[in-house]
Amino acid sequence: MKNSSAGGAVILGAFLCAGLTILGYLVAGGLAGIRVPVRTVTVKGLAEREVRANRAIWPMTIVRTDNKLDSLYRNLEKDLDRVTSFLKASGFGDEEITVSAPTIVDKQAQGYGDTSKLKYRYFARSSVTVFSNKVDVVRRTMKKLMVLGKAGIVFGGDRYENRAEFVFTDLNAIKPEMIQEAIANAGKVAEKFARHTGSRLGRIKRASQGLFTITDRDCNTAWIKKVRVVTTIVYELVD
Repeated sequence: MKNSSAGGAVILGAFLCAGLTILGYLVAGGLAGIRVPVRTVTVKGLAEREVRANRAIWPMTIVRTDNKLDSLYRNLEKDLDRVTSFLKASGFGDEEITVSAPTIVDKQAQGYGDTSKLKYRYFARSSVTVFSNKVDVVRRTMKKLMVLGKAGIVFGGDRYENRAEFVFTDLNAIKPEMIQEAIANAGKVAEKFARHTGSRLGRIKRASQGLFTITDRDCNTAWIKKVRVVTTIVYELVD
């Protein structure tokens, strides 16, 4: 009987040890699975630059009226030649000047009310466009258009139709520096936040670069552009 009781006690002890071991593993595994929430801060970094446009697109619409087609075409051709000569004398080459085909409107055929009251039957228009990298030359030449007006040349269309457009095309040249500046500015904001919360900045968890935007600095200086980009960065905070 004593041997039987001793054997049972040994077996029971072995089961208890195995059970405690398994329980220990389960508890340890459960604790390991509990993840401490990672604290983060999301900041934005801005970079801005003012740059000068390096390309100009300047359209000019010339109009003519007449009652005879032959003289209409002849006078319009003279006007276009004068404008072209004026632009060449101002410093533009043939490759920078484009003349569009003329558009002729017969007001009598179009039925403009009582055609007997029409002073001129025919209306013609054509455009001369300067496409050039000589932005400063374009700006200077625009101020001299009064010379053509005194020569009898009439410019038609609204202010937007004849408005010069100034473009900046060298964005790739300044992109790397601006992105670096935006990231540095975002880091400064994050550092300040971390100090106020008694933390330190950890690694970057996520980062996204916003779109580059190019706008006129203001309505009066369209040849000066404002380039802007905003970068968003998520930093981890470490105690």
